[in-house]
Amino acid sequence: MDTKWATTELAWTAHPETGWEEVSGYDDAMNPIRTYQVCNVREMNQNNWLRSNFIPRKDVLRVYVEMKFTVRDCNSIPNIPGSCKETFNLFYYESDSDSATATSPFWMENPYVKVDTIAPDESFSMLESGRVNTKVRSFGPLSKAGFYLAFQDLGACMSLISVRVFYKKCSTTIANFAVFPETATGAEATSLVIAPGVCVPNALEVSVPLKLYCNGDGEWMVPVGACTCAAGFEPAVKDTQCQACSPGTFKSRQGEDFCSSCPPNSRTSSGASNICSCRSGYYRADNDSPDSACTSKRVPSAPRSVISSVNETSLLLEWSEPRDSGGRDDLLYNIICKKCLPEHGACTRCDDNVDISPRHLGLTQRRVAVRNLQAHTQYSFEIQAVNGVSNKSPYPPHFSAVNITTNQAAPSAVPTVHLMGATASTMSLSWLPPEKPNGIILDYEIKYREKVSDNRSSARIEGLKAGTPYIVQVRARTVAGYGRYSSPADFSTNLQSEFPINALPLPLIVGSATAGPPKTSHLTPGMKVYIDPFTYEDPNEAVREFAKEIDISCVKIEEVIGAGEFGEVCRGRLKQPGRREIIVAIKTLKAGYTERQRRDFLSEASIMGQFDHPNIIRLEGVVTKSRPVMIVTEFMENGALDSFLRMNDGQFTVIQLVGMLRGIAAGMKYLSDMNYVHRDLAARNILVNSNLVCKVSDFGLSRFLEDNTTDPTYTSSLGGKIPIRWTAPEAISYRKFTSASDVWSYGIVMWEVMSYGERPYWDMSNQDVINAVEQDYRLPPPMDCPTALHQLMLDCWVKERNLRPKFSQIVNTLDKLIRNAASLKVVTSTQPLLDHCIPDFTTFTTVGDWLDAIKMSRYRDNFINAGFTSFDLVAQITAE
Repeated sequence: MDTKWATTELAWTAHPETGWEEVSGYDDAMNPIRTYQVCNVREMNQNNWLRSNFIPRKDVLRVYVEMKFTVRDCNSIPNIPGSCKETFNLFYYESDSDSATATSPFWMENPYVKVDTIAPDESFSMLESGRVNTKVRSFGPLSKAGFYLAFQDLGACMSLISVRVFYKKCSTTIANFAVFPETATGAEATSLVIAPGVCVPNALEVSVPLKLYCNGDGEWMVPVGACTCAAGFEPAVKDTQCQACSPGTFKSRQGEDFCSSCPPNSRTSSGASNICSCRSGYYRADNDSPDSACTSKRVPSAPRSVISSVNETSLLLEWSEPRDSGGRDDLLYNIICKKCLPEHGACTRCDDNVDISPRHLGLTQRRVAVRNLQAHTQYSFEIQAVNGVSNKSPYPPHFSAVNITTNQAAPSAVPTVHLMGATASTMSLSWLPPEKPNGIILDYEIKYREKVSDNRSSARIEGLKAGTPYIVQVRARTVAGYGRYSSPADFSTNLQSEFPINALPLPLIVGSATAGPPKTSHLTPGMKVYIDPFTYEDPNEAVREFAKEIDISCVKIEEVIGAGEFGEVCRGRLKQPGRREIIVAIKTLKAGYTERQRRDFLSEASIMGQFDHPNIIRLEGVVTKSRPVMIVTEFMENGALDSFLRMNDGQFTVIQLVGMLRGIAAGMKYLSDMNYVHRDLAARNILVNSNLVCKVSDFGLSRFLEDNTTDPTYTSSLGGKIPIRWTAPEAISYRKFTSASDVWSYGIVMWEVMSYGERPYWDMSNQDVINAVEQDYRLPPPMDCPTALHQLMLDCWVKERNLRPKFSQIVNTLDKLIRNAASLKVVTSTQPLLDHCIPDFTTFTTVGDWLDAIKMSRYRDNFINAGFTSFDLVAQITAE
C-alpha cells in the first residue's frame, strides 16, 4: 500500500470525528496527494485515533511501514497549555477478515498492538515551511489474513503526508547452476529463510540439498549444494545456463568441463552429444572411455611358438605374442580346453574340474599351468589372441592349437571313512570314491589296526574284539597303482550286543570287508524329491499334479503392484468355499501369449507347488481355465528384501538381521534336501512379510533359457542369462549349477542384508566382477558387520565348491550365533584400504595407474595433494 498514489479519498476511519481530518494537498513535485492532519493543541487530554483500511497479508510474515509527516514545534505556538506534543504512536491490529467498525475494536492499546512512538527529526515553526520527516518501522510475525494500521495523536499539531506498507524479499536468482525462487524474508529482522533450489535445465545435482538462505534485508547468503551441466552440455552465460555442445564437439560426463572436439576417427553431427560415434571401419572396445580414439577392427593374429610340457595329469603351456596385435595395446589371451574321445573323433569342452591357473580367460601373461586332467586322455588346447575390439569382428579370434595326451597317474586319496554300523565282531564302513580316480577303480584296500597294537593289513574286517577301538584307513587302486590312504579314522566295536550301531544315514559309497563292487546310495530313505516339470511329456500334466486349480470367481484383483516377466503382478483377495478370505499376490499372463510362454509361466507354479516350508513362498493355486491365466500365492506385505532393507537402512538390530538370514538359509536347506537348485538366489528374490519372515521366491527358470531379456542383472554367458554378481565362478564359466553354487549366492545375500541392500561389487561392470573373483577378490565386510558373519560369507565364497558349507551347516552356525549373541558383537577391525582393492596395486608402476585401473582416476589430484605418492604410503590408508 502506498497512499502517495491515491487519486480519491482514502476514507480512513477517525475517532473522534473532531480529531484527524483528511485534506488534499500537493507534494514537493506539485503532485496532488491525500493527507491527514490534526492540530487540537489548545484542548486538554487529546486522544485522536486514525485507522487505515484492511490490508491483506498474503504470505508475508513481517511488514515495514514508511511514514512521511511534519510536526509543528510546540514552542512556536503561543498561549497553549502544557499538553502540546511533538510525537504520535503507531499501532496495528490483525484480523482474518475486514470486520472493523467505527466502534470495534475498542480505540485503545490492547486490542491494538503498539509498534513504536514516532518522533520527528525536525519540527517546524510558523515562520518556516513544513519539514518532512521520514520514518520506517517494522512488525511481525503476522499470522492472520490481514491487518489494520492505526495512528494515535495525544496532542500534536502535525500532518501525516503519506504511508507506504511493504515487505522485503530475495529476488529469483541463479547460483551454482541452480534456480532459487523469489522468497519473502522471515518473521524477524534477523531470520534466515531457507529457499530450495532446482537445477537449471540440462544440469544435474552434484551435492544436495540445494538451498540458499534469505536474510532479513532481502539478501541471499550461504549457498548449499550445487549442480553441474549434464553430459552433452557446457556452462554458458556466466555460469547461469547449460548450453548444448555444438556439432563436432562432445562432453562425455557431467561436470564443469567444457565441450571438446571429437577424438580421432570419430564424429558427431548433432548437438548435445555425450559421445562421438566411430567413423566407418573404426571401433572402441566396450571398456574404452568415450574420450578415447577409435581404432580399426583388426583381429590379432594367432599366438606363436606354443610349447607344451606334460607331467602325468598336469600340463604347462607357454607361447609368444602374435605378430599383429590388431593396432591396439590391450592384448589378452584365452585358453579353451577340450577333451577328445578317440573312438568318436569328437572333442567337447572340459568340465570345471580342470584347473587352469591363473585363469582361462583374459590372460595378460603368456603362461598357464593346467591341473586335474584325466589320465591317459587326449586333450586339445586353443590359445586365442584377442583385443578390445575383437568382439566387434564378424570373424572368430585367431588361435594356435596344441594336442596332448596325459600320462597315467594313481588315484587321489579316499575321502573320510564313515562307520555305518558295528557289532561285537564286525564293522560296516562307507566312503566316497576318490575325487580324482584317474581311471577305473579296480578295488579298495582297507588297512586297520587296534589303536593300542602294531599295524596289520587285511582285506576283511571280521573277528574283531568286542568293545575295542580300531584305526581304519582305505585306499583305491587303478591300473596305475594305489592312491594315498584316507585319513585315519577311529571306530569301536560293541561290547556284547550283536545289534548294530546305526550311524546317521549318509549318501556314501558303502564298502564291505568282503569283495564285491561298491554300491551308491544317493538319497535318504523316505525323503521327498523335487521333480522337474520340464521332464513331463505334457507340461500341463505337471501343473495339474502339483498346483490346485482355483475358480476365477474366487479371485478379486484390487491393485497392480508391479510387472513380471510374463505380465502384471497384482494384490488381491482369495475367498474359497469353506475358508476365510485372505490377501494374495497374483501373477497374470499377458494377452497374446504363445503356448511356450504359457508353459514357461505355469512351470513356476509346477515347481512352487511341490514345496511346503515356512520360508518358501506358498502357492495357493492357479487359474488356467479362464482368462487371464494366473498364479496365486500368499501376499508378502513388505515386498522384496533388497528394497525393503534400503527403505529401512539402519533400523534393525544385528539379531533381527541374522534372524532373516536364518530363515533364508532354512528355506534353502529345504530346497537343497529336495535336490532343487535355485540358480537365482538374491535379495531381490526374497520376499518379506509383516512379521519380518523371509521367504525364498522366484522359481521361474525360463529366464536362463531365453536370450531376449533386457534386465542388466542378467548377462549372457555360454548362450544363456546369468546374474553375474550372485553366481559362483563354476556356474558362470561352465553352467555348473549345484546346491554349492546356491551357497555362493547365499553368501552374496548375506552381504546384501548386512549392508542394507547395497549393490554387490557396487558400480563394477559384470566383466570386472568376473575378473576380480577369478583373482580371488572377495567382498569386504559391510560396516559394523560381525566378524563371524563375514567369515561365514567367505566360507560360502570358497573357489572349490566341495569345500563350501552345506545349508544345514549354515543353519546350525546361525543358530549358534543367535544363541550366543555376544559373538555378534565382535566386529571386523579396520583393515588397510588396499586389502579390499583390486587389481593388486603392486602390478602398477604409479599410484595414478592404479587409480585408473580401479576406476578412481577422478581422485588422482586428491591423492597427490595429500602426499600419497607411493604405494608404501597408500597402503597405510584406512577407512577412517
